[in-house]
Amino acid sequence: MTDVLIRPITPDDDMDAQLDLGQRAFGIYSAAQRASWLTVASLRAGQGMFLGAFVDGLPAGAAMLHDMRQWWLGQAVPCAGIASVKVAPEHRGRGIGRRLMSAVLDTAAERGYPLSALYPATTPIYRSFGYELAGGKHEAAIPSRSLRGLIAPDVAPGPDGPVPSGGGAADAVPIRRASQEDAAAVIAITGRAHELARDAGPITWDEGPTRQRLARQDTYSYLAGDDGFAAYRWADGSKELFVERVHACTAESLRSLWSVIASHGSVAGTVRARIAPSDPFWWLTRERDATLTKRSMWMLRVVDAPAAIAARGFPPAVSADLALEIKDQSRPANSGSWQLTVAEGKGILTPNGPVSSSLPLTLGARGLGALYAGTPLATLRLAGLAAGGTPHADAALDAAFAATPYMVDDY
Repeated sequence: MTDVLIRPITPDDDMDAQLDLGQRAFGIYSAAQRASWLTVASLRAGQGMFLGAFVDGLPAGAAMLHDMRQWWLGQAVPCAGIASVKVAPEHRGRGIGRRLMSAVLDTAAERGYPLSALYPATTPIYRSFGYELAGGKHEAAIPSRSLRGLIAPDVAPGPDGPVPSGGGAADAVPIRRASQEDAAAVIAITGRAHELARDAGPITWDEGPTRQRLARQDTYSYLAGDDGFAAYRWADGSKELFVERVHACTAESLRSLWSVIASHGSVAGTVRARIAPSDPFWWLTRERDATLTKRSMWMLRVVDAPAAIAARGFPPAVSADLALEIKDQSRPANSGSWQLTVAEGKGILTPNGPVSSSLPLTLGARGLGALYAGTPLATLRLAGLAAGGTPHADAALDAAFAATPYMVDDY
C-alpha cells in the first residue's frame, strides 16, 4: 500500500481538511458543532495531542487525546481520553486505524498517563489494544411532577440531630450563573464532589475544554455557593430539559441546584439527566417514576500498571497481598510477575522474581483494566479474562477493587 505517515497535527495544519475528514467519517456537524470541534482541535494540536495519518500529504485518518483526571475511590488519576478516532472512507481496511491506535497508546505512555479511556463505536479494535468495558454513562427520564418539592431531610445537616419527618428543607444556598471566568472554580468543585463521594470513573477536565463548555450559548451553568455546580440546556426541538451534570459537596447545595432545575416544571414535561446509578437524586424526589432510559458503555485501559495502582484509591479497611502475572502485548512494560499489596487505602505493585506460587492470578491487559474498574473475578474468569489464583485471593481482590464506575461526560 501507499506509505502512510503518522505524526502529530500542528496548528499550522489545514484544520478545515481535518474537519472535512471528521464529517465524512461521522456525519455532517451543525455550525455550533463545527465551531466547538475547531476550538478543541486547535487546543489539542497545540499540545501535541492530536495525531494524524497522511497519505500523499492528505488526511487519511486522525485521533485525539484529551487531558483528563479520572476519579477512583476519592483519588484523581491522570487519564488520556481517546476521541475522534477515524479513517477516511477511501482508506478503510488498510490498517491505518491500527497504526493510529498504536501511536495513540505510545503517546499516552510517553506523556505519563497511567490510564486511558474511550467510548467505542466498535469494540474489536480497542479490545485488541487492551481496552475493556468498564462503566456506563446513564441517562434518566424524570417526569416533572417528581421534582415538585423535594423530600425533607430526616436528619439535619448540622449538629442538631434528627428533624421531624416532613420538616422543612435546609436553607437554600445562593445560586449564580457561571461564566468562563469560573472555570477553575468549576474544576475544583467537581473534583471535590467526586473525592468526597469516593466516586469511580467520572472525570474532571483541564481548563481549556471547561472554559469552552461554560461559554456555550445553549447551556446554562450555575454555581451554588462555593461547593455546587450544575449545567443544563433545552433539548433540540422539544420542551424537554436536559441536565448535563449536577455536582455538589453538601446536601444544601445539591437541593438548591435541583430546585433551580425543578423550577422549569411548568414548561418542561420531562427532564432528562445524566446521573450516576446511585446518585443522591434518587433519594430526593417524592415520586419513584424516574427511570434509567439509556446507557452508553465506555472502555478503560491500564497504560502503566504500577503507576495506575499507586494512584487509585482503595477501601481503607480492606487489605490484599498476592502474586499477579500480567500479559500485555501492547505495553510490554506491564508484563511479568508482580506482587500486589493493598492496605490502608493504598495499593502498590512491585516486580516479583520468578513466581513461587503455583497458582498466581494471571490477567491480560483487558482483564487488568476490567479488574481495575471493579469487575468481579468470577465474571472475569467466565469471560476468559482471568485464570489461576485462589478463592481467598478472589474475595480479597473483589473487596479491594469494588466499584460502580460511571461517567456523565461525552468526549
